[in-house]
Amino acid sequence: MDKSQNTQYVNYAKHNTVKIGVLSDTHAHINRSILEHLSGCDLILHAGDIGSIDVIKHLQKISENVVSVRGNNDNIQQWSTAEHKDLRDIPQIAEVELPGGAIAITHGDEYFSEDSVWHEKLRNNFPKVKAIIYGHSHKLVFDNSTEPWVLNPGAAGETRIQRNGISCLRIDASKEKWGVREIRVQ
Repeated sequence: MDKSQNTQYVNYAKHNTVKIGVLSDTHAHINRSILEHLSGCDLILHAGDIGSIDVIKHLQKISENVVSVRGNNDNIQQWSTAEHKDLRDIPQIAEVELPGGAIAITHGDEYFSEDSVWHEKLRNNFPKVKAIIYGHSHKLVFDNSTEPWVLNPGAAGETRIQRNGISCLRIDASKEKWGVREIRVQ
């Protein structure tokens, strides 16, 4: 894991269990049904292409604990000038310690390829975590064939949802067990 200033570290390992909502690719809009599925989460993780600081502020109304990373569309050309300071504060990568292991979060565009080595590249870059969360493809993925697991919550906004639909993930993490639930909405 890159230990640079573009990586944020958060520790929730002291809790017995943590309920986590995972989303990505909102592109400045969160589907209302997704918000309902995030209700009751202790922690919300956003895997990039946020689109506006308003998305983060809206998520903070659901949970005060929101960890997000920048995506390839989270840049000064696509965010308003008034939001540039907020954008600079969002890291490229985050790592969250949880009961039973850690999660690495990246948007994943730098690892993207259409071949089967995409998940292998992610696993090679983040070998010490239990799960890796990425976005970018707008496609819901739960690859638990080996550790670290590779998870993509799909798109939670209105952009590029025609083929794969709107989706997110819920994770329940305890020291003994992690459970992942895929959520698709209409």
